[in-house]
This record gives sequence, structure tokens and C-alpha cells, in this order.
Amino acid sequence: MTVQPIRLFGDPVLRTPADPVVDFDAELRRLVADLTDTMREQNGAGLAAPQLGVGLRVFTFDVDDVLGHLVNPVLEFPDAEEQDGPEGCLSIPGLYFDTKRRQNVIAKGFNGYGDPVQIVGTGLMARCVQHETDHLDGVLFVDRLDPAGRKEAMKAIRQAEWYDAAAPPTVKLNPHAAGSPFGLGR
Repeated sequence: MTVQPIRLFGDPVLRTPADPVVDFDAELRRLVADLTDTMREQNGAGLAAPQLGVGLRVFTFDVDDVLGHLVNPVLEFPDAEEQDGPEGCLSIPGLYFDTKRRQNVIAKGFNGYGDPVQIVGTGLMARCVQHETDHLDGVLFVDRLDPAGRKEAMKAIRQAEWYDAAAPPTVKLNPHAAGSPFGLGR
């Protein structure tokens, strides 16, 4: 178990959809431990494997005193209720922008041993699960902002001391269901 460096905005791994996990082995469980240690060291609510440079569909979370992980998540939305509030990302450190998300989510997947897991989340847990699943799809929360919000976010990112102008970042529009900022077509 080791704290790992977090990949920052502009790193291509953050824009690459992650591969499904097929081997539920000791290596996967070490990855979960590294994700957990790194997330906790950085005081994050969640951390996805691509943020450590690993292109696998796994993330950890620590929300409302619930610590866990999910492998190969699939999201369902039981209703259309929304939330709008500040959202940040360990790969975009120190910056927060109001981001619309679904208020309620059901996430199904597996634990590190391949056992089925289901998370029913609302509020911050729902936001975290959606945010981390987006990472697994190569989507960053700034992609979900409206055009004015994206412009403001990009300006703030370019001014951040951690920003590397030699590796210019890209922002893409939400690749999910047409017209939906929440990926309802999944």
C-alpha cells in the first residue's frame, strides 16, 4: 500500500476510457489499496484508477464515513431529481465549480474479489459516484459545465501554478446522451 502521484489535467490518461477489470486478483487489490491510501492522503472524496495512470475501471470513495471501492461500475438513475453545487477534482487541484449532477444514483459493480456490490447514493455520495465513473469514461467534471462555466474553468486552470502549458489540455463536450448533462442514455 503506497501513496501514488496523481495525474493532473492535461495528462492523456485522464481522457482515455478505462478498460473493464477482468482479473480480480492480488494486483487489483493492491491497486485498490493504493487508490485508498492516495485518496485519503489528499483528503479526497473519491479517486479513480486513471488518476494514478492505470487504465482500469475501478475507483475508491470516502463519503459520509463510508469507505469503499467499486470495480466495473454501471450507473442507474431512479429519478430525474438534480443537484447543483461545487465540485472539485484531485486532478484539477484547488479549483471548484458548480456542477449539475443527478441527486440519486444506484451503482452496481464488484469488489476487489469479484463479489457483486451495489451502492445506493444520494447527495454527495451520488455526486462522487458519478464523478468517479466519469473518470473511467475519460470525462472530467469541467466537461459537464455549460459553455460559460467551461470558459471560466479553463481560464482558472491555465492560471493555476500546477498547469503545464507544454501539455495543453483539452476539454470535450459531454459524450453521453444527446442533450443530457447526466449520461441518461447509459
